[in-house]
Amino acid sequence: MKPGNVHRFGEGHRMRVADFEASARAAAPLIAEPGLGVGTRIRLAVEATMAAVGQNTNLGILLLSAPLAAASLDPAAGNLQSRLVRVLGRLSVADASEAYEGIRHAKPGGLGEAPRHDVSLEPEVTLLEAMWQAETRDRIAWNYTHAFADIFALGLPALEQARARWTERPWTVTSLYLAFLGSHPDSLIERKFGGAVARQVLEEAHAMAARLAASPKPEEMAPRLLDFDRSLKARGLNPGTSADLTVATLFADALQALETGR
Repeated sequence: MKPGNVHRFGEGHRMRVADFEASARAAAPLIAEPGLGVGTRIRLAVEATMAAVGQNTNLGILLLSAPLAAASLDPAAGNLQSRLVRVLGRLSVADASEAYEGIRHAKPGGLGEAPRHDVSLEPEVTLLEAMWQAETRDRIAWNYTHAFADIFALGLPALEQARARWTERPWTVTSLYLAFLGSHPDSLIERKFGGAVARQVLEEAHAMAARLAASPKPEEMAPRLLDFDRSLKARGLNPGTSADLTVATLFADALQALETGR
């Protein structure tokens, strides 16, 4: 369950769970295709998603997953994050051009205009340099410029802690999602509704995460979580960035599991 976002207990924002499932089937082969640049992975996966479901369901997921997939396919030595740093350092102007085209095709809500390197224009800088310009207003861009620190320093440890407490995957994922939502203002909410609203949601999520962590029977938290879900949706608030980071963390965890054989 991801309160405020789309999940099997509560659809919303004109999207259904089936839309995300269809999007994943369409985009995953292109994200994982060997030999493609990061920007090309993003563009092709966006195009496949739009062809499959006709709306933007996963742009943030694709922006985060493409470098992770490229790092996993990189034959260089080192762990996943060290290879990711190399991938990010090699991003080119061509990657930016391809990624910009994908972003324009997805038409994400709340994007606004940037004073420099706006996605409506052809880029003159690398994709990483473009992310530097956007990092203060977009948490996904911030992760590009900080070696995906939210994934490796926050998400994966939170996922491990949740697994140590509960064996049921739905509760570990809910706990992971609340860890993101309760740690940083969700940048999608912040762009669309302002910092005060984003901080209020952060405080609500932090309190909910603490209650869940203290609960020996997480299923008893279901009514509270559903109330939180309905409250966010009634206010038109979608913590989409936190949901994207959750999926990217699960993807990174799966990649590490493949590499280590666990």
